[in-house]
Parts: sequence; C-alpha cells; structure tokens
Amino acid sequence: MSTTTHSQVIVVGAGVVGLATAVELAARGHEVTVLDPAPASGATHHAGGMLAPAAEMVYQQDPLFPLMRASSAWYPELIDLVSAHTDVPTGYRAEGTLVVAADRADAQHLTELADYQSLHGMEVERITVREARRSEPLLSPRLAGAVSIPGDTQVFPRQWAEALASAAQALGVRLFRTPAQAIDASTGTVTTPVGDFQADDVVLAAGLGARDIDWAESAGLARMPLQLRPVYGDILRLRVPDHLQPLLTRVVRGFVEDRPVYLIPRFDGTLAIGATTREDSLTSAQAGGVYTLLRDAIRLLPAIEECEFLEASAGARPGTPDDLPYLGRVGAKLVVSTGYFRHGILLTALAARCTRELIEHAESSIDLTACSPLRHFKETP
Repeated sequence: MSTTTHSQVIVVGAGVVGLATAVELAARGHEVTVLDPAPASGATHHAGGMLAPAAEMVYQQDPLFPLMRASSAWYPELIDLVSAHTDVPTGYRAEGTLVVAADRADAQHLTELADYQSLHGMEVERITVREARRSEPLLSPRLAGAVSIPGDTQVFPRQWAEALASAAQALGVRLFRTPAQAIDASTGTVTTPVGDFQADDVVLAAGLGARDIDWAESAGLARMPLQLRPVYGDILRLRVPDHLQPLLTRVVRGFVEDRPVYLIPRFDGTLAIGATTREDSLTSAQAGGVYTLLRDAIRLLPAIEECEFLEASAGARPGTPDDLPYLGRVGAKLVVSTGYFRHGILLTALAARCTRELIEHAESSIDLTACSPLRHFKETP
C-alpha cells in the first residue's frame, strides 16, 4: 500500500482495550480502522480476566477505585453490545468471587482487607469456612477464613478478544496487520511500513508498545511523556479431568502466608492460576513463580494435583509510576489510552466509553483528571 488510507478514527492496538474502543466507536456510526501486527497477542493473551473492583482493591490507590467501579458497572452494556453483533462467546460469568485465607495470619489480613473494601463502598459478605465449602466443596477443610464478593464477575480474555474482533468486523471495522511507527498528533497521519493512514482522530491503545511509537514532537512536547514499564505476571492453565468437573463454579482468590493467588474456572473445562508480579528481564514464565502458584493453589484446592498441566506463560503489563492509566487527549487529533497495568481487562469498558466521548467531544461520564497522559511529563530546563 503506497497511497494514504483515510478513516474517521484509527485505533492503534488490537488488545481488548483497542478492540473494545473500535466496537464502541463503530456502533455509534464512526468509520474505524485498527492497526496491529499481532492482535490480542500481548497482555490480553496472558490476562486472568477478573472484573473485580472489590477483590482487586489495593491499599492507598484511592484514585483508581472510582474508575474500577464505573467500568464494572458499564461492562454488562459492553457485553450486550458485542453479543448483538457476534455469536462468538465472551466467556462472561457472574457467579461472584470467594476470597479465602490459608492460616490465621491470612485470616487477619482478609478481615482487614474486607474492612477496607467496605469502607470504600464495596459489597463484601463475611461468611464462615463451612459456608465457603458448601458453595465450593473441593476447597481445603483447613482454611482459616472466607468472604464472598457477589458483585465481581469475569471474562475469558482470549475468547473476549475473539468476540470483540468478530463484532468489530461485523460493524465494518477494518483491521490492518501492520505496526504504527509514528503518529502526527496535529494531522492524524499514522506512518506504517506499508504506507500512511490518515484519520480525523487517532487512538493510541498499543499497551506497552505505545512507548515505542513516535508522536511527542508533533504534539508540541520535547520528549515522550509516557512513563511505561513492563510488569510481568505468570499465569498457568490446567485442564480439569471429567471426574472433577466442576472443580470450581466461581473465582477463588486466596492469601497463603500473605501471598496472593487466584483460581479462575473457565467454561471450556480449564482452570487458570495466577497472581505473581515481577519487574525483571525474564519474558517467559519464571520457574519459581510456577512453583509458588501451584504450591499455593494446591493448598487452597488440593484436587488441583489431579489436573493436567497445559501451559505456563507470562505477559508484560504496561505499568505507570502511580498505577493509573494514561487516558486523555494529547493533541488536536490524538487520544492516548494505555497504561492499564493489572486492570486492563476490568477497565476495558471505561476505556472504550471514555475514548468514544473524547472523540465525540462529549461530556465525560467520569472525571479523568487523574489519568492525564501528561501528568508525569516535566519540561527539561
């Protein structure tokens, strides 16, 4: 392709954030083009998929909480929109979450966390271990505490990405498998190895890859303002044998000697296990992380020992200095939407809606001041 292709909106990046943004815009009548050399192959491919504004709360991240709650509330609408345009399943489940403690110290941690969650308006139900095992009989009888979070849900990220891509195609979104090299924030021109693309607005939703795309100078900045770093998380996938189905009916999160672990049942008869966080140079699963996840998961759910081990992988999530996303307009024709870190799947609904509002110059459904893409930028003397 040597000539310039024009669209109303170009979305750079085809993870779940980029695909959902494309669907949201196309459903509102915008002509959308998506650019990505390998759709849904980054953080999306390795994500757990929990839509858990309560269970995912982290101490002293108060500005993040309203974003998580809003996105969770908007998710059913996004699920319905996608389901209206494709028969591909989303893997959406709404059974809620159990959070359990392995020992007394973990039970104290769980109590303190539940108090914190309740203080910030999250729905958390204190239950006995017996009640937890009544709903999930294969849990260990040696647990020391449990709470139920009925409002937390989940999607299967790989299925979710397929459903989003299918819905986008049905809505007329064009996908080009090519990387963006540069974006002109003033003209809306995107430079790629196969030629230039031009749009009235460009959305930079390339996850960690956003730091490698040149656009700062065209926005009047002396250097790149985004401070993105890779934060790796190991995740395991197991197949549950027929005689143990269903191993779990809902997400189980736990604390084992203060280490977090989560177990996610899928409709396809598999189980995902995750929760490690590391900042190093190892791009594949770490042996110690795999060992720790299996050991801690088995302590909570001993029957895991009978499951078939399918896969261990690691995804690089785009972290920011304050763990808040970069979401906002940075030029006349450029909107940045990246840096969602551990909450990329959960915040997808917020990213899609708020980006569409930015493109349409509409009033924002939520205050995005804390998410300014320029908040970490300082002019050099």
